[in-house]
Amino acid sequence: MALAEGVSPLVGDAQNAQMPCHGVVKANQRTKSSTQVPAANRNGHTPQAGQGEPHTLTERAARGKAERKLVPLSAHGEWQPSSDRPDPVSLLEEQATTRVPELVPIRYGRMLVSPFTFYRGAAYLMASDLAKMPRTSLSVQLCGDAHLSNFGVFAAPDRRLVFSVNDFDETLPGPFEWDVKRLVASFAVAGRDRGFDAKQRKSINLATARSYREAMSDMAQMKRLDVWYARLDIETIEAHVRAQMKSGEVKRFEKNVAKARSKDSMKAFEKLVQLVDGRPRLIGDPPLIVPIEELFSDMEAHQVDEAIHELLRSYRRTLQGDHRHLLEGFRYAHAARKVVGVGSVGTRAWVILMLGHDNSDPLFLQAKEAQASVLEPFLGKSKYRNHGQRVVEGQRLMQSASDVMLGWIRSNGIDGVNRDFYIRQLWDGKGSAIVEAMKPAAMSAYAGFCAWTLARAHARSGDAAAIASYLGTSDKFDRAMAAFAETYADQNERDYATLKAAVDSKKVVAESA
Repeated sequence: MALAEGVSPLVGDAQNAQMPCHGVVKANQRTKSSTQVPAANRNGHTPQAGQGEPHTLTERAARGKAERKLVPLSAHGEWQPSSDRPDPVSLLEEQATTRVPELVPIRYGRMLVSPFTFYRGAAYLMASDLAKMPRTSLSVQLCGDAHLSNFGVFAAPDRRLVFSVNDFDETLPGPFEWDVKRLVASFAVAGRDRGFDAKQRKSINLATARSYREAMSDMAQMKRLDVWYARLDIETIEAHVRAQMKSGEVKRFEKNVAKARSKDSMKAFEKLVQLVDGRPRLIGDPPLIVPIEELFSDMEAHQVDEAIHELLRSYRRTLQGDHRHLLEGFRYAHAARKVVGVGSVGTRAWVILMLGHDNSDPLFLQAKEAQASVLEPFLGKSKYRNHGQRVVEGQRLMQSASDVMLGWIRSNGIDGVNRDFYIRQLWDGKGSAIVEAMKPAAMSAYAGFCAWTLARAHARSGDAAAIASYLGTSDKFDRAMAAFAETYADQNERDYATLKAAVDSKKVVAESA
């Protein structure tokens, strides 16, 4: 989804939730002498009401103010790599040990397109850095990789397009500010990629933090059910675009929205499938798309089909009853391994073609490997034994509307290794912002949408009143985040150069794809 210049944050349909033009809320952080997350959070559990937590608004606000004494707002703006900071390439290579070996060079190739694409694939590096910084005890369900390209539109169960966080591979409970720092820094990196000057980038960075702070302040005053149902519909964004943009820009925006609306299973069928002897088969495009029979050529076709059917039976058991009934109306037709994303390249991802009545009634599912969150080494293991379930439960907690086909499985691979997967629809009205076409005003507006959405997602699981109180009403948090974003963008460029040097020296191999 592209946003044109001049668009500013706005109210979503949000069940009367307000999204002010510069909505943002401040967050708490611990000083360097107190960098441990409470035990409940280290175990990956979100704190529950009724377990010694303050209940009244006054008590919760007091908790936020007390946290500010432990972790001053100014502490968020401090970034200096430690003398024992791990080598970034070593961290990336550590991740590579659990990925498909022949796909790892493609991951590096995609990361080396620019410092911005590098940042998209460097969530583990940033988590390692954040772990050494002051942190608050104000826990929420984190996205874990809340950069600006992990937000977008998709079709909700009521078929309306909604804007939300859309990637939860790294989700885990933890200090709210980790997501905010990941988001604000992504705008600093993207601004540099677009050639914006320092003044333009600072304005965008400040707008991102301010929008989060003010949105959280609003959430703190709302009823819990209103927060739970709050969402940002595309119609609300479109109305604002029409009110502020010129006719040519409106047409361009509407074209992008129409493209997202058309991105459904029939569109996927037309692009990804061909008929072979009258049977629909996914089209191979090695190494990016490889049909399942080519990967398991030493197995009989019926053995492959039996294995897939067993996995689908396991997956069905994780669905809600009515959604399970819906799935049972489709039959398995074909599957292929498909390379996705930037940071995810090398993890195992499958496209599964299902058919209803006939070839004109397809359902495409994506089964994506869920490894341990990059946050786990620093925040503790998830309470969920299956990482696919961790992703699904985190997504449902952070989104006001989620894919009805969300489920998970554990599969024993041909190499004898058990791996976790989560399953969702492949294309269901999905659309993303065209960052590379944004002008400064458009990026600032988009930052407002992302920050409001992130605050709403955090307010569903965390204590909005405590976080809002911690952040306060001044711009101190905004300025700290803006300063951090620029210094971390510098670090990102150094890490990008380190990976490039490793490729040039043949320490690691990169391939374009």
